Amino acid sequence: MAATGKGMVVSQSILIAGSHGQVGQHVTELLAESERTARAMVREESQTDEMAALGGEPVVADLTDDVDHAVEGCDAIVFAAGSGGEDVYGVDRDGAINLIDAAGDAGVDRFVMLSSMGADDPEAGPDPLREYLIAKAEADEYLRNSDLEYTIVRPGELTNEPGTGEIRAADGLELGDGDIPREDVARTLVAAIDFEPVYGETFEILSGDRSIEDALEAVGSS
Repeated sequence: MAATGKGMVVSQSILIAGSHGQVGQHVTELLAESERTARAMVREESQTDEMAALGGEPVVADLTDDVDHAVEGCDAIVFAAGSGGEDVYGVDRDGAINLIDAAGDAGVDRFVMLSSMGADDPEAGPDPLREYLIAKAEADEYLRNSDLEYTIVRPGELTNEPGTGEIRAADGLELGDGDIPREDVARTLVAAIDFEPVYGETFEILSGDRSIEDALEAVGSS
């Protein structure tokens, strides 16, 4: 980590789990544009050139296997991986837990988790998403019970619309009351990395009319 002129400590090397996914690609680009090291974790060697083109530093690792080499030397981790419904418990829950444990063992204290609205009450969610929401809820709880400095971000329905940079953020929002571009989810994850007011916070986000920084500040002060 390095200090800015204001004395704030900024994470310089960030591992992005799920960097090849749609949100993860936005995260990788945003971090690379900020001149930080975006360690783009991918499962397949064939994906490395694509991630390098986005400005990432590719690292090949599988969440369901040994990830110790991926976390080594990192200042922070952004978990943006998703199973896509193919191995919900193996990736969305156990893969996240595997990475949380590896982070703790390596002394990487900062962990930002991409979760989902509805994970606070999976049984109330739509039937097709129930297992996914259970997996996310259990991964979130494991992270909260760890010794890591965590932030858990739970967006609503995701779209591919261009980001606006403006969101709503709160402990609880109404499920189905809006959506949010993936680009704005990525911006929120990146903004949260070194934003101390949201350390130890779990919150939900949708598109709104407040800047991401203002919305996060409000979450941290609530």
